[in-house]
Amino acid sequence: MKVFSIVSMGMCFMVFMTGCGQKKPETYNLHQVRGVWLTNVDSNVLERPESLKEAVDFLYDHGFNTLFPVVWNQGYTLYPSTIMEKEFGIPIHPSFEGWDYLSYLTEYAHEKGLLVIPWFEYGFSSSYNAQGGHILRKNPHWAARDREGNLLTKNNFEWMNPYHPEVQNFIKSLLLEVIQQYDVDGIQGDDRLPANPIEGGYSEYTVFRYKQEHNGQEPPDNFRDPAWQRWRADILNAFAKEIYDTVKAINPNLLVSWAPNIYPWAYDEYLQDWPTWVKDGYCDLLVPQIYRYDFESYQKALATIHPDTLKLPKNHCAIVPGVLLNLGDYVIDNSFLREVITYNRKMGFEGEVFFFYEGLRKENNRTARLLKKEFYQ
Repeated sequence: MKVFSIVSMGMCFMVFMTGCGQKKPETYNLHQVRGVWLTNVDSNVLERPESLKEAVDFLYDHGFNTLFPVVWNQGYTLYPSTIMEKEFGIPIHPSFEGWDYLSYLTEYAHEKGLLVIPWFEYGFSSSYNAQGGHILRKNPHWAARDREGNLLTKNNFEWMNPYHPEVQNFIKSLLLEVIQQYDVDGIQGDDRLPANPIEGGYSEYTVFRYKQEHNGQEPPDNFRDPAWQRWRADILNAFAKEIYDTVKAINPNLLVSWAPNIYPWAYDEYLQDWPTWVKDGYCDLLVPQIYRYDFESYQKALATIHPDTLKLPKNHCAIVPGVLLNLGDYVIDNSFLREVITYNRKMGFEGEVFFFYEGLRKENNRTARLLKKEFYQ
């Protein structure tokens, strides 16, 4: 029988694993996270136990300590969900029927001493280029709306209304289902959780709520009106805090991680006021997505998320850059990767999280071999 617990010591976490009569302690400094996102898009690694086991062994051998496996995208859970079965009659993503990868991954990764923090990739987005998908077909009143009354869509992602209590409770229920059903080490939201495109906020429910709180006044037509932007962002802030407090009430050792875009772009486009999440202490690990294709752009973006730039406390939440390895045909070259990691260390960042696993394996494991040889010994 295995027991796995994390005891917080500032930003360090002591991990105790017991199994086969042995007890193995290891200390993780969250500032030194060496992480990777595992996806089911452009990757088949999660679909079979053999490939998943090989991936965990590979990551362990190359110095990684934290995995962020996707569990929610395209309106599906990638684990068998009683909530999704009850609400939509679809307990799991069709590609994962008959296979509970999260249970297998969590158990095997813990045997190797790696943390597992499930990643809720789609967040408040219901679908991609599918007019809301099965979620909004059943619950059309959950749809987010732009000022013309159209389904809120940005970059082909279609959105639920994060200001509606039913939508909030639905997403919250999935987060809690994972931490209560699996021996995971935390949960992670991203640039869609908690988030909403700034063009939204015009659903019937949201307008009603705004008018209740503003003496019957209609929300501004200008979706960039500063006070209107602030009102919506504050609702998302409150949801982030609610998630943090609820997770910690269930198990204070569980980590709450967020992976937003860089600031202030995240706030101006997706209403993600994540400096407040850090300042007010409802964040254990923050992984801003610094996805850039050249070193000069990376330097500028990294400066925007530095605790000194934003005057953020350094004891509430560890901040670790998210680095793009691979997207479509793009794979980072060795010289750029070396510049990025070296600059991270120069600026005081001790770890990073990479998007995504397949980028480590391209070209005969080129980037993984570089990381192990020069940085992740």
